[in-house]
Amino acid sequence: MNDIAQALREFVQENFLFGQDATFSSDDSFLEQGIIDSTGVLELVTFLEEQFEIAVDDDELVPENLDSIDNLCRFIASKRELSEVAG
Repeated sequence: MNDIAQALREFVQENFLFGQDATFSSDDSFLEQGIIDSTGVLELVTFLEEQFEIAVDDDELVPENLDSIDNLCRFIASKRELSEVAG
C-alpha cells in the first residue's frame, strides 16, 4: 500500500470508525458501507486539502473522486499532476 493510501486509511479509521478495527477494502464505497455520511465528506475534504495541499472544487465533490480509498488516490494523483503542469 502506498503512503497516500495508508494516510487515507488511517484518517478514515480514526475519524469515522473511531479506531475500531473494521476491515474494508480499498475499493469499498464509503457511503454504501456506511463509513462516511454527507457531513463526513466535508471533514474528508478538509483533510485532503490540508494533508495533500490540494484544492477540492465544488464540482469535484462526487463519488467518483471521494467514495473509496482507490478513488481518493486517483483523485489526489490527478490534482497533483495538474498542479505540476500548471507550475
